[in-house]
Amino acid sequence: MRILALSVFVLWSMWMPRFAVADVPSVADFTQHMLAKEGFYTLYYDEQTDKVYVDIDTLSEPFLFQSSLPFGVGSNDIGLDRGQLGDTRLVSFERFGNKVLLKQHNTQYRASSSNAAEKASVNEAFADAVIAGFTIVAKDDDSVVIDYTPFLLSDIHGISNRLSDTEQGHFSLAPSLSGVYLPRLKSFPDNTELEALVTFSGKDAGEYVIQAAATSSHISVHLHHSFIRLPDDDYQPRVFHPYSGFWKVSHMDYSAPITEDMEQRFIPRHRLVKQDPHAEVSEAVKPIVYYLDPGIPEPVKSALKEGALWWNDAFRQIGYKNAFQVKTLPEDADPMDVRYNVIQWVHRATRGWSYGSSVIDPRTGEIIKGHVTLGSLRVRQDYLIALGLTSPFNTKDADTSAQLNMALARIKQLSAHEVGHTLGIAHNFAASENNRASVMDYPHPQLSVKNGAIELSEAYDAGIGEWDKHVIAYGYQDFAPEVNEQLALMKQVMKAKNVGLRYQSDADARPKFAANPSGHLWDNGADPIAGFENIVNVRQTALSSFGLASQPEGEALSSLQERLVPIYYLHRYQLEAVAKLIGGVAYEYEMKQRSTEPKGAEPVPVEIQSAALDAMLATLNEAFLTVPTQIESLIVPKVYGDALNRESFKGRMGMVFDPISAAESSAHYTLSLLMVPERLNRVARQSSSQLEFILSRLFTLIDNNIEQDDSQLQHRIAYVILNELVVSLNKKALAPEVKGVILSTLQQFRQASEKKEGVHYQSIKQYLDWYFTTGEWKLHLDVKPLPPGSPI
Repeated sequence: MRILALSVFVLWSMWMPRFAVADVPSVADFTQHMLAKEGFYTLYYDEQTDKVYVDIDTLSEPFLFQSSLPFGVGSNDIGLDRGQLGDTRLVSFERFGNKVLLKQHNTQYRASSSNAAEKASVNEAFADAVIAGFTIVAKDDDSVVIDYTPFLLSDIHGISNRLSDTEQGHFSLAPSLSGVYLPRLKSFPDNTELEALVTFSGKDAGEYVIQAAATSSHISVHLHHSFIRLPDDDYQPRVFHPYSGFWKVSHMDYSAPITEDMEQRFIPRHRLVKQDPHAEVSEAVKPIVYYLDPGIPEPVKSALKEGALWWNDAFRQIGYKNAFQVKTLPEDADPMDVRYNVIQWVHRATRGWSYGSSVIDPRTGEIIKGHVTLGSLRVRQDYLIALGLTSPFNTKDADTSAQLNMALARIKQLSAHEVGHTLGIAHNFAASENNRASVMDYPHPQLSVKNGAIELSEAYDAGIGEWDKHVIAYGYQDFAPEVNEQLALMKQVMKAKNVGLRYQSDADARPKFAANPSGHLWDNGADPIAGFENIVNVRQTALSSFGLASQPEGEALSSLQERLVPIYYLHRYQLEAVAKLIGGVAYEYEMKQRSTEPKGAEPVPVEIQSAALDAMLATLNEAFLTVPTQIESLIVPKVYGDALNRESFKGRMGMVFDPISAAESSAHYTLSLLMVPERLNRVARQSSSQLEFILSRLFTLIDNNIEQDDSQLQHRIAYVILNELVVSLNKKALAPEVKGVILSTLQQFRQASEKKEGVHYQSIKQYLDWYFTTGEWKLHLDVKPLPPGSPI
């Protein structure tokens, strides 16, 4: 009897889990009163509970999962913008008993081998990630239904962390203040779209939250989820080359032969194929179409369309007809729908960056969707700069059409630039050397002085450049089957090099310590020093006419301050280009080839470095830094109801405009470029005497400025220079031998100052004595920073 009872118990125990899993309603019964959205994945919405359910009939089948932010916070500083794309993940729904897990596959490490065991060994070696878990609420023989609502209302975009990282407060999800957004709950044959309004509650809100959000305690945004069917296998990845001009998509192939590189490098690009690959000119099987945000106002909308359409010229060059098109997004279309490449117009509380992002298949590099985000205040900033340069308001009905045209010319270029990113294209910060050869550079307005007036008509170029045509030819040329693609691509690269097209992207241009004299942001011309001399001339001309004519009738005089900022600091970016000549090393992106001799790396000639130093130190002179008296007297404290803001000068005189601190900010910027540790290390490597020469010039400036008894500005600059020299000694990147030279020069300066009189000499001697005795620098000069410059 005991044996029989135990057998029954075992059988019952084995049967019970099956009953527990099976004891859920059928899909039809569970969803009979719900709204159904059939498509790639069928969705069900229960209005009574505000829940959304997903019917899964393809367990363990991979697809792309894309998260995004349709409604943002509206602050460039926080960086949570409308239309912002999150991560693109290769995922699959997988069942474990009575639950379903959403697993993100690790696509970085793979095996291309046909050996299943070899593939499994790599898959088992590197961790995947389960990003969500769901309970089964209904089932049929061929599908299960899960409650997707908790995951849809989760913080997959990392908003809480972003707010915390930017010191904007401590916020967490508030599920009771969140809900499914039914208008954008949609499903189509190849993609399924879900969206929710998600609220974050918190405290200790920072200034950017207070500035942009409706309240400081609650932030409500929208979060969007996209399920995307994997593209078919007809797409052919194209190999990456450092001179292709594209971003890189890569993974490690552990089945690669020992004699070959494990890293497999591809370029990201849209799928584009000719209807007739043998034809000289052919339409595409499926053209690339971008859709404009219908909320963009005129004349900006037409300008954005024109700029984006410039790319069609490049596709035409490689034999395509109407392969690239721009249309207005249909009224019933969702901009977050992965079927649409979109150009969105995004508003923020302050001006900020624009972006070109893409949904990319991580397996192949194929771009599924391009998503351009254009900040709406950029065009206003360019218009403001144009007005400050020309001061046109001499009459009540002043004509500002030239200034508006400059701003619209810039927005055309910006549209082309960001669309270029969504085509897979990287920055080219050397294009300004090649007569503005690419829209993928950051362009500063190209200005000149003619007949005593500033000329704006050539500020921005129109159309894509020769570099852009090369990049499109490399990435999108459709080769006939009999053509050796790799050989054809190498010929394209050599063609670009042979005509002298230069290329430097982010890593070689953005850092202050960058060495290549060709890679600059916001510069003009092949000769940085000549470009600097021109911009200084433009700056001086603009300052000489700046005043009442710089602003329209009825505007507060105090607002002249913000109009002056971009003019007074007009030289800042070209100065950075000049700085890169000092300790500069010229090089290109080269690959070993038998047919060509490598150019290698070459230091910038000493005579050019000396000329660059002269140009930089000229920005520390009183004549350069002085704000004209007629301007200073006009800038009164802020009128009631107005206030200083991020675009204002930073000063030490409270509400009163402080021209000395404005000069301090400019001088410190010059010194911060010159005294970059890596730059000084390169100078010392190239020529120890050149390093000593730079330091002697700086100490001579300190002496000359202190000796001017009646110049507060020159005294301030002397302290700024001295402070920067001492502070540089504590920078970890500074080589010890360079640190030794600076320290020795400081001691020599202290000794030479022993017999010199005056309150500032006495002060400096005391500061240095404290420093040499205790190692503590007591000046603690809190240098006033420049107002924001980028982006323009």
